[in-house]
Amino acid sequence: MMTPDNLLKELCAAHGPSGFESNVADLVERLAAPYVDELRRDALGNLIARKKGQREGASIMMAAHMDEIGFLVSGRKESFLQVAAVGGLDPRVLPGQEVWVHGREKLKGIVASLPPHVLSQEDRGKVAQIHQLYVDVGLGEEALSEKVRVGDPVTMAVESVSMKGGCMSGKSMDDRAGLACMLLALSRLAAMKHPWDVYAVATVQEEVGLKGAQVSAFGVEPTVAIAIDVAHGNMPGTDEGDTVDFRKGPAIAFGPNISPVVCERLTATADKHGIPWQREAVPGRSGTDAWSMQVVRSGIPTAIVGLPLRYMHTAVEMIHLKTVERAARLLASFSAELGEEALQWVGLSPVDLEARRRGEKDD
Repeated sequence: MMTPDNLLKELCAAHGPSGFESNVADLVERLAAPYVDELRRDALGNLIARKKGQREGASIMMAAHMDEIGFLVSGRKESFLQVAAVGGLDPRVLPGQEVWVHGREKLKGIVASLPPHVLSQEDRGKVAQIHQLYVDVGLGEEALSEKVRVGDPVTMAVESVSMKGGCMSGKSMDDRAGLACMLLALSRLAAMKHPWDVYAVATVQEEVGLKGAQVSAFGVEPTVAIAIDVAHGNMPGTDEGDTVDFRKGPAIAFGPNISPVVCERLTATADKHGIPWQREAVPGRSGTDAWSMQVVRSGIPTAIVGLPLRYMHTAVEMIHLKTVERAARLLASFSAELGEEALQWVGLSPVDLEARRRGEKDD
């Protein structure tokens, strides 16, 4: 049985920085297979799962990204590896971090950290930038050159840890928590009737420009889309307007990147089923897959369901497991209750729907 904790442990243990998501895709494909009718991958590497509805034409696409932040090996200096960031790494937390170097064999490494004893007084208060950091795997220069090449990926070497209060901490909760939520929603839909097709898409390359969402949404052309991603959970030192409550359930976003009518229906669904939720203000670019999906083709009514996360883009990201379960319930209920009336509020007429049906058959 899939539960938020065992799903997250398995998903976060997989390694897949942007552009190297195939291992994660293999895992998600295996986990999703019992609950869907079709599975395929597109040319960019997105994993697209389809659960057929009771009528053709209309569809909802849920999207959560597979990629995590990481590094690429950019060069060597003697027996040390130089690295470049893939995604938004925070250099403040990197010195002393354990990593995996995915070369010709998987090697444990350490992000080199100079002790304060050998630093000048001036440098002790400075944060080393990523281009100034090196990874040490313990090998000499010759052995290192045989096992590691420029362009090999590097990921955090952290195991997920169950914590008190129903929390879990580890690497790549952004956005493996979204993947866990999406898989749990699919497992719930297996026991529900739903008129619309449901597409669950595990996207690639979100951290480097939302590329997977753009390509997959163009191919699926859903009637409605929902991005499942993380939101900043409250913690000391943050302003209330920049975060949402860590324990009060999924955050439904409001702002120009989001369709007001889809948000209204999401909130109504949450209230109907007694699912706790909270509002999140997103006044501009959301930084999620929704930003790309919204403007694909002639436009897709899009929403964002956010999972409050602490310590984003570090190796100790923290999620509240109950939030993942609540968001999954919300997404399953929302998807199952989409019917004829929903075509009106998304601006799709019966003629449009019939044209989509004919187009699918012609293809």
